[in-house]
Amino acid sequence: MAITVRPAKPADAEALGRMGGALVRQHHAFDPERFMLPDDVESGYRWWLGKELRAKEAVVLVAERDGELIGYVYGRIEERDWATLRDRCGGFHDIWVEESARGLGAGRLLAEALVRRFAELGVPRVILMSATKNEGAHRFFAKLGWRSTMVEMTRELPGPEER
Repeated sequence: MAITVRPAKPADAEALGRMGGALVRQHHAFDPERFMLPDDVESGYRWWLGKELRAKEAVVLVAERDGELIGYVYGRIEERDWATLRDRCGGFHDIWVEESARGLGAGRLLAEALVRRFAELGVPRVILMSATKNEGAHRFFAKLGWRSTMVEMTRELPGPEER
């Protein structure tokens, strides 16, 4: 029942779409105005991560136990961005572990594998964003040595009929 982490491959697309869809739904439930929930989110995520599998600046890893995918992590190298005052870094974009596999260490294995891969690719730091209401993720990342550096704030604008 050991958990292994490996690079994702095209054959993982169906599971990646399902898990990515669950991640989108979780965020949408946190704040439906901020986080999108498109129709057929699974096929959209399957397309997105499938495309990222082929991108040299992207990293998509999966956690597997007994031949079953139980989680994934996704990040990509981000170049210097003057608008966000951010130098070149590894952007840690997604992590998901299936509910039935939580607490077994898959999340830690995935996160640390992504960080190692970014180090191999020569980036000086890894940056992530976490939904404000996702307090479990905040605790998880703090245990792994992450620190808070920014707070995103959102303000909805009136529609044209309200202006």
